[in-house]
Amino acid sequence: MPIQFEVDPFVARLAEATAEFVREVVIPAERESGGSVHDAPQALREALQKGAREAGVFAPHVPGRWGGHGLDLRGQAVVFEAAGYSVLGPLALNCAAPDEGNMHLLEKVASEEQQARYLRPLAAGEYRSCFAMTEPAPGAGADPRALRTTAVRVPGGWRIDGHKWFISGASGADFAIVMARTEGGPGDPGGATMFLVDADNPGMRIVRDIETLDEGLFAGHSEVVFEECVVGEDRVLGQVNRGFENAQVRLGPARLTHCMRWLGAARRAQDVALERAGTREAFGSLLGDLGMVQQMLADSEIDIEASRALIWRTAWELDNGSAAAAQFSSVSKVFVAEAVGRVVDRAVQICGALGISADTPLSRLVREVRPFRIYDGPSETHRFAIARRAVKPYRRPRSAEVADS
Repeated sequence: MPIQFEVDPFVARLAEATAEFVREVVIPAERESGGSVHDAPQALREALQKGAREAGVFAPHVPGRWGGHGLDLRGQAVVFEAAGYSVLGPLALNCAAPDEGNMHLLEKVASEEQQARYLRPLAAGEYRSCFAMTEPAPGAGADPRALRTTAVRVPGGWRIDGHKWFISGASGADFAIVMARTEGGPGDPGGATMFLVDADNPGMRIVRDIETLDEGLFAGHSEVVFEECVVGEDRVLGQVNRGFENAQVRLGPARLTHCMRWLGAARRAQDVALERAGTREAFGSLLGDLGMVQQMLADSEIDIEASRALIWRTAWELDNGSAAAAQFSSVSKVFVAEAVGRVVDRAVQICGALGISADTPLSRLVREVRPFRIYDGPSETHRFAIARRAVKPYRRPRSAEVADS
């Protein structure tokens, strides 16, 4: 099947409308709020999402039966990039993490009753959610097999006990998707199950909101404890002991949608740099006429175009259920995370003192994009997986290696 790079006319129109909405509505709101949305009022979220509905750009990723535009990942790549031009854009369109990934997971894995209870209001922007998997050391992090949170059967359901942290969006969320071990112990590759836990469950408690470098995700990142958290049998999401497997339905596309949104941020930074290079005079000429500045601008153009090509290719692989999708997902995550950082850093350098001030969005973007090399798997973990998959077809059995030595 040939890979198509033509953008569907409907997607192109939706992306254009999104770009206009971000430019005319979202960026002014971003400037007013200072670009930090960790502690942004709920009223700001509601106002932005109301505006997105009126502009016809709300929920581009959600299937039509749940009130969205039903774009596949290739379509999302175009629209999410336009939304990501502002840190508030994805929030306005209701396609920000972690809700966007949770919507996809619930659509693919949840029962009809669970979809009616959780997915419908989440897709409509009436609910917020979180995905609780990461734990403090020595628990699950880059290696999910280290999972220590447990769930054991009790009359009528399950009791969850464990300690989570860096749970994005947990503060004020209406429910959590919780990963807990129902079989085996830390280090075992299987035995995990996902559970739906309502935020008013007395066994779920937010310990604190963690101060972090980034402040562009609504409600930030929290530390959460589950103590004798009892849920009914109907709150099992997917199948018992298949949590790791089912979570891949979410994690692969969610890594890529992060890339899409952050590519929009890189374009914003490059536009700031280009405007500065085209108007600022120094050493008898415009900055844009100086060779070293031209090299930085050119390298950023290359990083942006290469990132977009990788995102689109990976979206195509995922949309078509390709066996190579996992490899492309890791490659995209590493390259785009690092390329976006390079683009923003060059923009700051080109703008000089202006770049580190609050007079442009660059200083904020520096803080926002740096954690991207850690979130959704650090670059080193993905490089390990990329190399392991690449060498697998060439690996000889160990017995043959011993015989040849």
